[in-house]
Amino acid sequence: MAGAETVFLSLDRGLKNLIFSWGIPEPWAFLCAVAVYAVAVLGFVLVNVIFLVYLERKVAGYMQQRLGPNRVGPGGIFQCVADALKLLGKEDIIPAGADRMCFRLASWLIFVPATMLFAVIPFGREMIVADLNVGVLYFLAVGSTATLVLFMAGWSSNNKYALLGSMRVVAQVISYEIPLAFSLLGVIMLAGSLRMGDIVAAQKPLWFVVLQPAAFVLYFVAAIAELNRGPFDLPEGEQEIVAGPFVEYSGMRYALFFLSEYANLLSVSALAVTLFLGGWQGPWLPSWLWFVIKVYVMVFLFMWVKWTFPRVRADHLLGLAWKFLLPASLANVLVTGVVIKLFSGIGG
Repeated sequence: MAGAETVFLSLDRGLKNLIFSWGIPEPWAFLCAVAVYAVAVLGFVLVNVIFLVYLERKVAGYMQQRLGPNRVGPGGIFQCVADALKLLGKEDIIPAGADRMCFRLASWLIFVPATMLFAVIPFGREMIVADLNVGVLYFLAVGSTATLVLFMAGWSSNNKYALLGSMRVVAQVISYEIPLAFSLLGVIMLAGSLRMGDIVAAQKPLWFVVLQPAAFVLYFVAAIAELNRGPFDLPEGEQEIVAGPFVEYSGMRYALFFLSEYANLLSVSALAVTLFLGGWQGPWLPSWLWFVIKVYVMVFLFMWVKWTFPRVRADHLLGLAWKFLLPASLANVLVTGVVIKLFSGIGG
């Protein structure tokens, strides 16, 4: 089991030794190592995103008794293949009145923040690309930039449904970004750090989901809205605005938006595991395997909610954020601060 724990670290050391053996100056060798890390993270994201597409079809198929996803081919895997071929075979159409540069750029830029988020996620013991001392802040800042790309896609399409959908994205993300950030403050106060590695280490005796159950629930609800997933998928409400910001996209461009949604689902689940579920920590199994298992438990929770609850109304969605989640998250910060002060007073 020790070999399985260190397999990726051994690969990392082997790679560094190989680069230095070429006699490359240290700054260039560092850049080469960073490029390899970026490719490795991108590969991890893409492999998991493809599997998540298959997994969501299976989960939805079982929960709603859909015949196709579970019966086309062995394990229903041919359904995903057929869907992918159909999607990639479609003609790439750009509307006549669209802003062609913004329209094209949006489909490629959407995947950039979704990938950059994984730079500060600890995948296992000593397995993190950049353990920044402002890791949580970096995650929130980079994650929020996807909103601009979605608005860019909706505005540049020159379509009223696309523009309406992108405006819904902006309203929804701004409303839920605040309670989501406040829900993380309790964890940061307990750990005393914004660094992901420090937060995971602080959970060695007890996971923060036990000490911060309200914060975990608030984060989970706000994260569903941030991901635009059901029951908070108003920006894409098919019955009202067809597909929102993506209504004019087709073929590979639509596929990039589709894949970025699952990449964001993976990153938000990874953040929940890091901040609330002890990160990579666990007995017997390798740390990176524990991390993957916990992430997929969180992913299943997001899928279960999406395929169980119906879509809510727009006014109810915004009311939930401003009238309940925001006051509840502020109250959680206040209670956490009071408890920390009381215990420090007793301990001192």
